[in-house]
Amino acid sequence: MGEFITLTASDGHSFQSWTDGPADAKAGLVVVQEIFGVNHHIRDMCARFAAKGYRVISPALFDRAERGVELGYTPPDVARGRALRGQVPDDGVMLDVVACAEALGDRKLGIVGYCWGGTVAWWGATRTTKFKAAIGWYGGGIAGTRTEQPNAPVQLHFGEKDAGIPMTDVEAIRDAQPGVEIYVYDGAQHGFGCDERGSYSAADYALAQERTLEFFAAKLS
Repeated sequence: MGEFITLTASDGHSFQSWTDGPADAKAGLVVVQEIFGVNHHIRDMCARFAAKGYRVISPALFDRAERGVELGYTPPDVARGRALRGQVPDDGVMLDVVACAEALGDRKLGIVGYCWGGTVAWWGATRTTKFKAAIGWYGGGIAGTRTEQPNAPVQLHFGEKDAGIPMTDVEAIRDAQPGVEIYVYDGAQHGFGCDERGSYSAADYALAQERTLEFFAAKLS
């Protein structure tokens, strides 16, 4: 069973992180939240990776703005999540991610994130050298930082019908990063991998998760 632990970033900020998985795991993952906090869905995703043998840490990135935030997927929750996201500096986010990577110790590490976390996972590859693999699911900010150069292999997943990430953005990422694995799921919407959202697509989640696990298995073995 997972639990929250307290970590401290290099700037002195202390924050909660959800941990799961075997203590003797040979590989570790940093799992990065959406704009809804380390909520039930993110903890469930951690449990799924833990069940595959990974040691997992998920940082509560909103702790830099407000502690203990756990949101659902209603319109008011979306609005609150966006507001909190705006209060958390990108540099602080990366300090927290690095602190999680360091807490995982001497393992081969990957990073995976969803929504906001999908963008953060991309930055984990481009703005740090901590990870051997990075995977982003429907990261809306990737297109805006697509010219950053990754220091590790990257795999990205997008829904064709994502209202916030037009296919022109995905094509711009493809053009800027020909070495990045990019998958588009026909008809899928934003958040298609979250079974607590109306946009959930079981078939697309299953395929994207299979590709995610295969990628990590190949890069972190």
